[in-house]
Amino acid sequence: MLDVSVLLAFVPIAIALIVSPGPDSIYTLTRSVSDGQSAGVMAALGSSAGSIVHTTGAVLGLSAILRTSALAFTVVKVVGAAYLVYLGIQTFRKSDEFEISTESTSYTPTESFQSALLINVLNPKVAVFFLAFLPQFVQSGSNVTLQIFTLGVLFASLGFAYQALLAVFSARARRVISERELVQTLLRTASGSVLIGFGVNLALEERTTP
Repeated sequence: MLDVSVLLAFVPIAIALIVSPGPDSIYTLTRSVSDGQSAGVMAALGSSAGSIVHTTGAVLGLSAILRTSALAFTVVKVVGAAYLVYLGIQTFRKSDEFEISTESTSYTPTESFQSALLINVLNPKVAVFFLAFLPQFVQSGSNVTLQIFTLGVLFASLGFAYQALLAVFSARARRVISERELVQTLLRTASGSVLIGFGVNLALEERTTP
């Protein structure tokens, strides 16, 4: 099980990252606006299912390394921190990822789920993000595989809760985000700052190995 201290550190950062507009949340908004609440909620579920897929990949690829090699563990932490800083810089540079466009193509709830799942699973940035993010909260003396998987499921659950709310209130959310340039700028600035700040903090803090 995860310690309370880990949850207190993980959950706020996860929420800050989840609420930052990205391809998954934008797709959920688009489907809800175009095809209704059910399609939007299913798109949110598809994105979260994709997060579970990436979590499984992170577990398979990292658990053995983090258990057996102190050097490899440190390298993963440093590379992960550097990648988070890179994502933050890219967030500042790429304003187009914060734009919502209404599509005319109609999707059923099942098709919305499938499309959202593919968007998430086939995005290499998401895979690398999970590899970089989840190991930062692994504690020594506990089951590494269980910790990583639990964190991934928690992240996916928080993501679904947020995106499902976006789907339910999509009309209002879409107006606020898409029609007000200042709101888009503030969201992008907050998102980039969180990523860069978190990455720098990880790079500077003393490291412990499992």
